[in-house]
Amino acid sequence: MPQTALEQQLLNCPIISVNVRVWHFWSFLVKHDAMRYISIIPVGAMTLLMFADLYRAWGNIEEVIINAYFAVLYFNAVLRCSILVVNHDKYEKFLMDIARIYKDLQQIEDHEIKSLLQRYTKRARMLSIANLGLGAFISTCFVVYPLFAGGRELPYGMYIPGVNLFGTPQYEILFFLQVILTFPGCCMYIPFTSFFASCTLFGLVQVKNIQHQLRKLRIEGLKPSKLIEIIKDHQRVIDYVHDLNSLVTYICLVEFLSFGMMLCALLFLLNIIQHQAQFVIVAAYIFMIISQIYAFYWHGNELREQSMAIAKVAYGAAPWLEMKPALKKMVLLIILRAQRPLEVTVGNIYPMTLEVFTSLLNASYSYFTLLRRVYVK
Repeated sequence: MPQTALEQQLLNCPIISVNVRVWHFWSFLVKHDAMRYISIIPVGAMTLLMFADLYRAWGNIEEVIINAYFAVLYFNAVLRCSILVVNHDKYEKFLMDIARIYKDLQQIEDHEIKSLLQRYTKRARMLSIANLGLGAFISTCFVVYPLFAGGRELPYGMYIPGVNLFGTPQYEILFFLQVILTFPGCCMYIPFTSFFASCTLFGLVQVKNIQHQLRKLRIEGLKPSKLIEIIKDHQRVIDYVHDLNSLVTYICLVEFLSFGMMLCALLFLLNIIQHQAQFVIVAAYIFMIISQIYAFYWHGNELREQSMAIAKVAYGAAPWLEMKPALKKMVLLIILRAQRPLEVTVGNIYPMTLEVFTSLLNASYSYFTLLRRVYVK
């Protein structure tokens, strides 16, 4: 089937192509057919059965924590893809804007900008591929974990009323289905994190382009047309970050609430499990949580800091004693706007900064120590 112009443009934009190709394969974005339901419906059904099992297992703290981790993880995966599918027009428009701006930056005859674009594109692609590799490794841990449980266990706890899940052939069938569904589940969850990182990296490219253009003013001289172009570029990146925030802010809020609690629970689980292999696998789960959350907050923090640095660069680049009043006003306009940081927020409440990330870790550890004291007593 021939690709549309939209598909070609998005699939061939290097900085986003890794994640777009995964979404395109499963028909979450760009392509719209029944392929998406092959992943969303079965994984969604499995997630509901996982939440039902939490009620059944209530009282067995080790089993509840592990099952809750998987239930929350797959709930987030289904939520992410459902939002993608429902709001596919907004996401596709945003990705088209990225492809258009990327092409504009490629056409700038400036070695510094070309080098910057190549460097951040390489970083975004490596990060996306590494996240997929990490997802594949952790998914393998998911399906291997039951082998160390000392009995018949499924990778993910499920409860189906009236069905003996551990009898033959039900157990073998369900185990096989869960192993199969782990792959689309990974593809539903991981690319969104990589999408966010790639988009913030591209925002950084645009911010650094503005900084570079401002520095060149001292060498090439201040021209009204050049300043107007910089102001337009600044407004473009402001709109870009606003659009990105509108797409991800509430998913970031769900991540903030759910994985803060799950990190606390998994830390507690490390203190009560008996087998060394289980310890290693739970440690891998904790690493996945921290790495995924850190990817959000580090990139959000970097974008915020670099956007505010525009003011400092503009102030240092302008020859104030030689400038005409009209040009001074234009530079002041850039400085004043840059003092308001470009932020991606958690539920439009907190900015995504490393300080907020540290606070989340501190809160999780505080609740963990409290939970451990109560359990010991």
